[in-house]
Amino acid sequence: MFEPTAEQAEFRTQVARFVEAEIAPNATTWDRDPSDHPYPMHLFGQLGELGWLGVGFDESIGGSGGGPVDRCILFEELARGSAGAALGIYVHTSLAAAGLAAVANPALVERFVPKLLAGELTGAWAYAEPDSGADVTQVRLSAKRDGDNFVLDGAKMYITNATFADLILVVVRTAGEPGRLGGLSVLAVDGETEGLTRTPMAKLGMRPSELAELHFDQCVVPADRLVGELDTGFRQCLVVLSQGRVFAGALSLGLGQAAMEAALAHVVTREQFGAPLAAKQPVRATIADMVTRLRGVRELVYSSAMKLESGGHYDTDASIAKLVSSEAATWISERCLHLHGANGYMLDSPAQRYYRDCKINEWGEGANELQREMIFEALTKGYRP
Repeated sequence: MFEPTAEQAEFRTQVARFVEAEIAPNATTWDRDPSDHPYPMHLFGQLGELGWLGVGFDESIGGSGGGPVDRCILFEELARGSAGAALGIYVHTSLAAAGLAAVANPALVERFVPKLLAGELTGAWAYAEPDSGADVTQVRLSAKRDGDNFVLDGAKMYITNATFADLILVVVRTAGEPGRLGGLSVLAVDGETEGLTRTPMAKLGMRPSELAELHFDQCVVPADRLVGELDTGFRQCLVVLSQGRVFAGALSLGLGQAAMEAALAHVVTREQFGAPLAAKQPVRATIADMVTRLRGVRELVYSSAMKLESGGHYDTDASIAKLVSSEAATWISERCLHLHGANGYMLDSPAQRYYRDCKINEWGEGANELQREMIFEALTKGYRP
């Protein structure tokens, strides 16, 4: 059973206060902002100054110390205020910065990671393509060696933060043909590289976070931007994606918590036929089911984080946590909207925002169908739940 330390409990309190003051009051505005950059860019600077972007990173590379449990607390509370805003921070820290910290050579780490963790640079992670989603072996974006450079040609799509990111970790094919995991490398590409076109993509939910399609037309990237080994860099980065499922679970947990709290507040104040909605047994049972699912999700997320922190085998636990938390958030968000009725269907209601935001969590960090496959495979290899 997860029991936070006194320091972790205090950290949660600090983050919750920040969220209530700086994020939650603006969540609806950020969701509906029609400007070119709806993402609240100032959050990078604020969280960097507080040291929270560096939570879970070693102090020697500009981090703030702590571990996966602390980072889960951060993401849970941020997502409770705005899942879309939390998603941008998650990609920046747990994919871009974490990928560099885990795999890159010391020169690249020293050059970029401290600035990413300080909020001075923004980061993104790019591997999905028009014909390559969950099946990363189909990556076609080519990076051909030309002296001291690589020349990139191809496209990426559905890339979070890519409209504004200063640094994008791009999965490229440096050898072989599509259909093989071998031959995939990772390059740290400047967002303003000549020949790189960034096209914003409109989406249903998580709207404060920004999504883009990337086109690389003879983009020249210095060879010293190679992250990890040539032809195997992506395979080396898989550990970062596995860890990411732990933190993705925390995002779903925070979103589900927000939806439950909104549903509870509504049913105890909304009257129908002379009594609050909460007077009706089916309504009370629904709220109880929300709480029950959240309780289970919390244990799954934080137990997987503790295994990761202790150096234990966490992969399958992370898949279970990601699977259960995302589907619980979807169920809770749908029931929250249902209980709000017509009121929840209005665009100024947070209930409809939770409903639009939740679904992507079932696809991100590996679709839930893939998680189920990996869980089954683990059972055949001796995993004991």
